Amino acid sequence: MSRTLGNVIADSLGLSLIYAERMLKGVQPERFGRLAAPGGTPVVSNHPAFVYGHLSLYAPKVLVQLGHPAPAVPELFELGFSKDAACRDDVDGDLYPPMDEVLVFFREGYRMVTGALRSTPDDVFDQPNPAEGRMRELFPTIGSVQNFYCGGHIMLHIGQLSAWRRMEGLGPA
Repeated sequence: MSRTLGNVIADSLGLSLIYAERMLKGVQPERFGRLAAPGGTPVVSNHPAFVYGHLSLYAPKVLVQLGHPAPAVPELFELGFSKDAACRDDVDGDLYPPMDEVLVFFREGYRMVTGALRSTPDDVFDQPNPAEGRMRELFPTIGSVQNFYCGGHIMLHIGQLSAWRRMEGLGPA
């Protein structure tokens, strides 16, 4: 059976998104932006707001690189969730957008990415990665970088969520 590269990447993305949804089990909005604090000592490790907010920034990037329309990234997301931003403990609930807002942007972006991947011809994936430096060295084509963004990158951050859950006493999802 012949499958397009976009379908192969979308299959991996689908599994990543299933895990991302499972990790939300039992997460309360008031803890969404909080560092885990087992024994009362905060652990500087990415919390759900940061993980889902950070990952949500990549759906528009994937869409643009594939030549599809992309939603505008809210300014607060770009500032608070970029690869250069630090995850902070949102004690008063005013550093990050609310849980529902972050999850809507995350889910809608990756819904759009799934459709875009499945409809993009293979020749697009063979084009050079437009990134500069190390990202181009590691992932020389659009296909290779999208495979990373839709698989390994998501799973890496979902692994952080798994650890946060355990520190929060939520256990595996």
